[in-house]
Amino acid sequence: MDIGKSFSYQFEDKQWISKLGLGALITIVPILNFAWSGYMVGILRNVMNGAMEPLPNWDDLEKKFIDGLILFAVGIIYALPILLVVCLPLGFFAVSGVLSGSHNLQSLSNVIAGVGGVVFLSLLCLFILYGLALSIVYPAILLTFSREGTFASCFKFQDIFGIISKNPSAFFTAWLVSFLGGIVVSMVIGLVSAFVGWIPCVGWIVSFILGVGTTVYISSVYAHIFGQFSAMTFGPNQPIQAV
Repeated sequence: MDIGKSFSYQFEDKQWISKLGLGALITIVPILNFAWSGYMVGILRNVMNGAMEPLPNWDDLEKKFIDGLILFAVGIIYALPILLVVCLPLGFFAVSGVLSGSHNLQSLSNVIAGVGGVVFLSLLCLFILYGLALSIVYPAILLTFSREGTFASCFKFQDIFGIISKNPSAFFTAWLVSFLGGIVVSMVIGLVSAFVGWIPCVGWIVSFILGVGTTVYISSVYAHIFGQFSAMTFGPNQPIQAV
């Protein structure tokens, strides 16, 4: 994999300003911003197929929106365990809050609140571990969807884990580079934004633009590096086979 290429290919496209600029605008529009996830899928497909300019055009917004909407629904389903982890202790706190209104039930309220706190701290570790595991598995889900384009493909667990096990060193290299690269870029832009943010009005606008631009750039890096992984591991236009 050409890791450096994932961070620079955007600027080799003569239309990168209009393509990523429009993408940045779309990401700040509720609902319509699903299309950006579809755009990432387009980058993946282009890289997997060896396109010279991986950044897609925005001429098929409907297709990108539908792909993004599917991925949003998939994300909600995979996030359900996290939502349950959050809701369970909140339920204890809610009951405690109701009981605290009664003087006779104050002691019971304190006990329930304490149990809720213990449950929350206990589940927090599982929350972190599941979130980490999901961040590792999600690129494989995205690659499967990029190949097949269906909702059901995102739950073909044998294929998903087959992607990771086929070439684990390259996969985890791509994951680690995208993860650390995102952190570094975010930190640098964060420092710049903090500095210019002291300038009233103009500084705030610049900070906002930098924040949106950073999101678009990091996700374009993410899509490209995993597109490279797929092309290197499975070849262009080849179905992913579980191993």
